[in-house]
Amino acid sequence: MPSTADLLATLPAPFLANLQQADRRWSQLRQGPPAQVPTVVQESPDRLGAVDWDVVICGGTLGVMIGTTLALRGWRVLILERGILKGREQEWNISRAELSVLVELELLTEAQLEVAIASEFNPNRIQFMGGPAVWVQDVLNVGIDPVFLLDTLKARFLEAGGHLQEQTAFSHVVVHPDGVAIQTDTTLTARLMLDVMGHFSPVAAQARQGQTPAGICLVVGTCAEGLPVLETGDLLVSFTPIEDRCQYFWEAFPARDGRTTYMFTYADLHPQRPSLEHVFRHYLERLPEYQNTDLAEVKILRALFGMFPSYEQSPLQYPWDRIMPMGDSSGSQSPLSFGGFGAMIRHLRRLDAGIHEALNADALGTKDLNLLQPYQPNLSVTWLFQQSMRAPADRDLNPHQINQLLQVVFQEMEKLGDPVLKPFLQDIVQFPALSQTLLQISLRYPQLTPKILGHVGLGALFKWIPHYMGLGFYNELHRLIPALKQWSQTLSPKQQYYWQRRYDGWTYGTGHDYE
Repeated sequence: MPSTADLLATLPAPFLANLQQADRRWSQLRQGPPAQVPTVVQESPDRLGAVDWDVVICGGTLGVMIGTTLALRGWRVLILERGILKGREQEWNISRAELSVLVELELLTEAQLEVAIASEFNPNRIQFMGGPAVWVQDVLNVGIDPVFLLDTLKARFLEAGGHLQEQTAFSHVVVHPDGVAIQTDTTLTARLMLDVMGHFSPVAAQARQGQTPAGICLVVGTCAEGLPVLETGDLLVSFTPIEDRCQYFWEAFPARDGRTTYMFTYADLHPQRPSLEHVFRHYLERLPEYQNTDLAEVKILRALFGMFPSYEQSPLQYPWDRIMPMGDSSGSQSPLSFGGFGAMIRHLRRLDAGIHEALNADALGTKDLNLLQPYQPNLSVTWLFQQSMRAPADRDLNPHQINQLLQVVFQEMEKLGDPVLKPFLQDIVQFPALSQTLLQISLRYPQLTPKILGHVGLGALFKWIPHYMGLGFYNELHRLIPALKQWSQTLSPKQQYYWQRRYDGWTYGTGHDYE
């Protein structure tokens, strides 16, 4: 039987080199903030005059979606991509309902969407330590082929009049009163710059000024042959107690050319947290038990890893005019999720309309653009959930406590039905659903409350309460939107822009965008 070292040796050399490079970055994060954050954004009082573009988008993988919508509206859009704009082979999992926005905004045809769907299955399982399984339909049950998707979006973008510069790296940007001057190997001028450069965007790093992540999700996985052929998936499964001072969770999805399995854990930046290579080796050791197979039967087709930081100050609002973060650089996904594809899809309709209206109204100042990345209490409340799923690195915890808590939570949500369970599993927390779940758990399992408090601490609870109250307040504000919309239609275009952004904030911040 091969060892994990034997399997590691079969992986492509670039994967191992990239894993070691990511581990160096992970080690640097655990050592604390950098002594100095590079300055890539500067400001100038001089006017540019005429500019080359309406919008320049830095980062094409997710940026091509918003770029195409804006090009279809007639704006002059340029995408800068430091490499070649193409998708990786690993499928992106999402639901069919969420993908409908791509057809609605005319980024894909119905036929193209069907080709982009590489796999589809039902149901998905949630289970902890062999307890009762919860099964859910139509959540992350569609695997999208990123290669076909990005090739198709790229062609659609160019067909709509967009321009693309590949192998062009962002260097720095100067903000002027009437535009931005973006430096690559040449200087490009635009009315607006969208930063879609990801978690480690240098612009986001400057805006955060050395702030370290409050939490991180470490993910490793493979797509492999030789695993059981099942037409079901796993959304959240744990079959081990806390080990390595980590609580490990698993996902598994049928894929077009094998079966994809992921192992992930939530962590803070404590020095004792394991390296990514250690987590990957642990994944290989546990994979046979998880999939009930022999390691000798496993043929790894692709291996992957990820390190996804999350910040309490999210979504991030930039302090400069005419620059706005999107995707992972904005932190607009919850700390429970990893990867910004789902969050970009969810907010695409809102961001497309908002940026279009901002350009029309010339509402491109800091205050204007920050309304497009508003406070969302339904994201902020999930911080307590992440902390309750994270094993402490500096003290011992009952090794079964996290599994026991999650088993109770998901059993109660299952009893409350799909309207409670399904939005939560798609990163959408709603005030009525959350309140019902908390009430049921506190009444049926009063012994859990002191255990949770002992785990996360009173400080975390006191931070969470205002966000929970904010979620309730926004829920009430959302009820006022129909009446306010009629009134706001009488205002100037710029004032209408401000009010529409508030309506969006109340809608998305309470999960009322969920369909």
